Amino acid sequence: MPTNETDKRPDVFVPLAGPPQVAPPSQDIYAAMGEANIFRMLEDFYRALAQSPVHPLFPDDMVTASQRSAAFFVGLLGGPPLYQQRYGHPALRARHLPFRIDDAARQAWLDCFDAVLAKAPELYSFPPQHVEGFRRWLHEFSRWMVNAK
Repeated sequence: MPTNETDKRPDVFVPLAGPPQVAPPSQDIYAAMGEANIFRMLEDFYRALAQSPVHPLFPDDMVTASQRSAAFFVGLLGGPPLYQQRYGHPALRARHLPFRIDDAARQAWLDCFDAVLAKAPELYSFPPQHVEGFRRWLHEFSRWMVNAK
């Protein structure tokens, strides 16, 4: 009987670089955006994902999925730890192991986020001076979610 997700997926790839070694996004982002704007941004991001090549990796209820993700980003960007309060420790790599994520899936996910970030200062009050740092964090951290070649 499998004891963890890796046992269920013997083909799991582990990036050689290990967990990301990148500075977290600025905590000032939450102060500028607020919780409601982060939730709106993630809902728009999930709308983009629903139209992307990776949409089969996501549940049918993209609104609920976006809210769960937004709870994580609220805490990451300087707000209260909503994700931990609602769902426990993020354990992001472990939570993503059931889904086959290769470099192409990672890039499609990043493309959707990049499209939303292009309009984020105007639409969600995302501080423009922090967009590139946040994008860099997304690009580096998402490498750790890749679990297939």
